[in-house]
Amino acid sequence: MKLSFPGKLFFLLGYILCFSDISSFNNHFVDAETLQNFTSFEMEEQLKVIDEHAAKIIKTTHGDTYECVDFYKQPAFDDQTMKNHLLNYKISSRKNSRTRKINDKKFGFLWENGVGCPIGTIPIQRVTKDKLLRLNSYSNKSKPQGSWNFTYNQYNVEHHFAVARTKRGEKKSYSGVSMAISVHDPEVRSPQFSSSRMHVQIGDDFIQAGWTVNPALYTDMQPRSYVYTKAGQNQCYNSLCPAGIILVRSDIPLGGLRGPPGVRGSTQIVYDTYGLLKDKANGNWWLEFGGIQIGFWPANIFQQSLANSVEWGGEVYSASLPGPRMGNGYFPLLDPVDDAHVCNITLVDENFKVDKMVKNIETFSDNNHSYKVYEDLDSGLPVGHIIYFGGPGKM
Repeated sequence: MKLSFPGKLFFLLGYILCFSDISSFNNHFVDAETLQNFTSFEMEEQLKVIDEHAAKIIKTTHGDTYECVDFYKQPAFDDQTMKNHLLNYKISSRKNSRTRKINDKKFGFLWENGVGCPIGTIPIQRVTKDKLLRLNSYSNKSKPQGSWNFTYNQYNVEHHFAVARTKRGEKKSYSGVSMAISVHDPEVRSPQFSSSRMHVQIGDDFIQAGWTVNPALYTDMQPRSYVYTKAGQNQCYNSLCPAGIILVRSDIPLGGLRGPPGVRGSTQIVYDTYGLLKDKANGNWWLEFGGIQIGFWPANIFQQSLANSVEWGGEVYSASLPGPRMGNGYFPLLDPVDDAHVCNITLVDENFKVDKMVKNIETFSDNNHSYKVYEDLDSGLPVGHIIYFGGPGKM
């Protein structure tokens, strides 16, 4: 079964950094725990290894540098549970249309060479010593989270949420979710972040996909699309850990700078579209951007087979500073032209039945003074059910 997700797509994906609890170098990529005792000399040696393994070096049209890495040398394949999955993927990909999707070079316009990486390789953003040091300083507390462990006006909380979500008391299971989300550039100070995303909880594990402004990681204040995975003891942004997404396209710069964000009051709304769907045949979770499958997570890395909760909306983090802006930085006025919002949402149940109305959900903001969220179940617009969210925070 395959979902298609409508919406206008300005498609440049967010920067790659990994947070893994594995105390090793996985396929010459570095995890945060190892970096704590990493000397300057060792960093230089590790960077040499990274450069030696790059099949090719290319740049995006925005100047970001990527290494073209052999498909089978992705960090996710370093996990011992993945060894048998290599052959299974190779066989199944030849039997279906995914091979054509991988090779069609639809996103070649994002690269200086107009193509991306050679077929058989995938692009991973080049690692520098400065990036390794930033990764080492990134706190465990500042990793993305879901809203279910938080309550309204909880004291001394560093994460805040304004989301619509499946109801906590309902014991339902989900095999898919999708959305289109408007893109903005809220003001953020390091080490804060402000993200707009969908969060899919799979037992104690989860997958997030959306855009984020995170100067502590990216050294800029631009919105960048991202994927974040927690599976067992592994957590990472994008693809750099055994829990990370396995990329299947050679022309997707997972980590590149996004296109221009939307402007409040403008009728030109910039959307990103996302979909996550469990494969009926093998249980793998496939990620779509703009209706194109770009990667997957093997079923066996998660503790349970189906998702138990889903949420859409904003998440912000701030340790010592007042809360950053969320969405476009304004309280919603219930107008897509003026507000950060999610639309075209769907849920897929455990029997793979698609629900495009998604009426039985709840809204939640843990701090209504700074961030608000509203639903419009029947907007009368082609985008259907709309979730408005955002706020000025306290800068």
